[in-house]
Amino acid sequence: MERDHRFPVTDEPAAADLSELDDRINDYNTGRTGIRDARYLSIMLRSDDGELYAGLHGHSWGGCCEIKLLWIADEHRGKGLGSQLLRSAEVEAIRRGCRLILLATHSFQAPGFYERHGFSPIATVEGYPAEHAEIFMTKRL
Repeated sequence: MERDHRFPVTDEPAAADLSELDDRINDYNTGRTGIRDARYLSIMLRSDDGELYAGLHGHSWGGCCEIKLLWIADEHRGKGLGSQLLRSAEVEAIRRGCRLILLATHSFQAPGFYERHGFSPIATVEGYPAEHAEIFMTKRL
């Protein structure tokens, strides 16, 4: 199948384009629901030289908090940072009035970690990626 050049495909989108797309979907969602409290929720941990070694990113909206990314550099794992990041996000989510927190993790990532922190699996997509699964989880706050 030949590529349609009217639809430029890239694997390196500009940060400004992603931000604009995010703003546009937020505007649409607000218009459809009347809920206007969408906000990013991010925690970035950096060394003294500015190197990112752990972080969590997501957003809150409409009484829910979604964690999109949680990452810790290999040399900092096993020291409780993941638990601290997750707890900090939960505290902030509650402060924002959220009653539910949700996330997705892969079977080779951290489903057990999230279960130990009170998350329950609600759906699994087998074969994403191949030979693995994506697991959707929630926790009531």
